[in-house]
Amino acid sequence: MVKTYLKALRLPFLAGSIIPFVTASAFVFQRGSFSPLAFFMALIGLEALHLGSNLLNDYYDASGSDPINIRLTPFSGGSRVIQEREIQPNTMLGLSILFFAIGVACGMWFAFWGRPYVLLIGLCGLLAGWTYSSPPLKLMCRGLGEPLIFLAFGPLITLGTYYVMTGSLSWSAFLLGVPNGLLIMAIIWINEFPDYQADLEANKRNLVIRLGLRRARYLYCMIMVLPFLAIILLIYLIGLPILVIISLGAFPLASKAIHILWRRYLFFQDLIPAQALTIQTLVSVGLLMSGALFMSRIVGQ
Repeated sequence: MVKTYLKALRLPFLAGSIIPFVTASAFVFQRGSFSPLAFFMALIGLEALHLGSNLLNDYYDASGSDPINIRLTPFSGGSRVIQEREIQPNTMLGLSILFFAIGVACGMWFAFWGRPYVLLIGLCGLLAGWTYSSPPLKLMCRGLGEPLIFLAFGPLITLGTYYVMTGSLSWSAFLLGVPNGLLIMAIIWINEFPDYQADLEANKRNLVIRLGLRRARYLYCMIMVLPFLAIILLIYLIGLPILVIISLGAFPLASKAIHILWRRYLFFQDLIPAQALTIQTLVSVGLLMSGALFMSRIVGQ
């Protein structure tokens, strides 16, 4: 039973929120304002919101594209616990609400701790998770899900992390999330390729459906290259230490993913290595950025 619930939570995908959170925390540390208590409380609240969003997405996809999706990969197609009758849909919904409530409770704690704007930032995150999957908006079906993911799992997380630790809002912290946000958007994007036929039949009109697979390749390539250009720009725009340039070392992973998708985009099983490489690019960029920010503080640059 425990294994089933862990499967439903899709814990490996928490990297999508943990990576920008760690990057922002390293940014705060580099600027001399790190707070361990705020770090742990923010981590609990953020991951609770992310888990709630995962469960809610599975709940609504259970009556949409998931039941007719036969092109499954380890990275797309949902957790399948509802389709395999391991957990009832209402249980998934109840768990989603529980995790959202934990996230709200953490936000309230920060508000009483002297961080009132965290309620607004947290509400934006909660609404992003809710409106992505839930009617009547169901933004994942309207071609707005991908940009919403970019904002919610990139700039919003880095801004919120910076705020709860320092007590101030910062455009620099907001912009810091752009590379991570783009890479998380790329993960969603490539995962929509294997799901294409099921999404089309379920009228889940995301951007890949609207563009078609052939044209959607071009956008994937752009989304995978832009984070590296953004890192270079951020060094000049917000004064990141030059050591952050080591993040460009993750580009070979992105290049290999692009190469696979470009040639094999019609064969969903062949895309599995590219899906893995896209996730590895996100993790590598985030850890390299975080390590560079941490080390720049240690060595006094």
